[in-house]
Amino acid sequence: MLLWTSLAAALSGCENDGVAPADVAMLTVWAHAGQESERSTLQAQVSRFNNAHTDLEIQLTLIPEGSYNSQVQAAAVAGELPDILELDGPFLYAYAWQGHLRPLDGLLTDTLRADLLPSIIEQGRYRGHLWSVAVFDSGLGLYADRSKLLQAGIRIPTLEHPWKGSEFEEILQQLARLDPDGQVLDLKLNYAGEWYTYGLSPLIQSAGGDLIDRRDYAGADGVLNGPQTVAIMTTLQNWIQDNRIDPNIDDAAFVTRRTALAVGGHWNYRRYHAGLGDDLLLLPLPDFGRGSKTGQGSWCWAVTAGSRQPEAASEFLAFLLSSDEVLSMTGANDAVPATRSAISRSPLYRPGGPLRLFVEQLEGGHAVPRPRTPAYPLITAEFQRVLDRIRSGSDVQATLDNAVRAIDGEIKDNHGYPRHGSDATTP
Repeated sequence: MLLWTSLAAALSGCENDGVAPADVAMLTVWAHAGQESERSTLQAQVSRFNNAHTDLEIQLTLIPEGSYNSQVQAAAVAGELPDILELDGPFLYAYAWQGHLRPLDGLLTDTLRADLLPSIIEQGRYRGHLWSVAVFDSGLGLYADRSKLLQAGIRIPTLEHPWKGSEFEEILQQLARLDPDGQVLDLKLNYAGEWYTYGLSPLIQSAGGDLIDRRDYAGADGVLNGPQTVAIMTTLQNWIQDNRIDPNIDDAAFVTRRTALAVGGHWNYRRYHAGLGDDLLLLPLPDFGRGSKTGQGSWCWAVTAGSRQPEAASEFLAFLLSSDEVLSMTGANDAVPATRSAISRSPLYRPGGPLRLFVEQLEGGHAVPRPRTPAYPLITAEFQRVLDRIRSGSDVQATLDNAVRAIDGEIKDNHGYPRHGSDATTP
């Protein structure tokens, strides 16, 4: 973890170094410095908010994404968090459990909450309280090359009738027979990191397994290393060993049409459409026994426990969640708008839009949030190690058993993350 002095040095050259006039309330906001389009959009949003408010000024600080979480952790330990904090969704719960955040219950209007996608609420909830809201969600599915599917005589699936697991195995074989190297599926294994958990754990959940026992979040034994998870991870290993997965050495497997299929997200759409045009299809992930599942969640906004201006903070969050501002941000990153009112105006996501499937998945209960537990940082790190070892041919059961021991040990060491104060409800 970086020292607080490192954070202070990092922030000294960031946004809005000035001091607000004495008669203007100042609200400090920290965000990650992601892609340039998101960065410039957020800066423009802050300017619009400040210009419309004479008695309240947002002071925005952008922190490099690569070190963001460690910088925020250092500030939390030092008691120097801002009023509003951006967090990557699945890392929210540790901050909430540690007491660094203020619940948003009562700070958002009923009208605004009713407009949010259910997945936004699901990501932000922990132990009976809402701790965060996001202005966008993510989309995950299976991109396909229409011409290659038609050539192989493969049916086009729908969310109501996805490919079954056994059917998908046959499809890979059919496509491989028409492919020079037999590598027909792009899993983006070059992404690594959090992608492994976000992009591939839905396969586990579709098979009936999971990363942790969600009944009480007390451990992963019997779930992450249970028979359903072992079976689907063995299947994944077989795909790799049977040469069905592109090695992704150049991140161009699908867009150059080396593969017929690619697991991917909303961020891939523009490039894929430019490469395939009308041949591009967006499909649900296969059903391996418990329905087609998909990932969800992204960066979200929270109000810190130390903020003395929670009502002003909620006013800024409401501004970011207005339809115009949601569309401004999602126009910059192509993500799923967080509100139904914004979705209805989105060319990509409104009914008939090319990415409408992502909305239907999020609204229809197909999306599974990453585990809502303070143990998540270790869970995802262990799952990433699992994928690396399975790719290299390690025994699947033994690899998952090792991950379970690490995860359950972490939870035990923290006494199951006991509730604090009046927090007595379940996740």
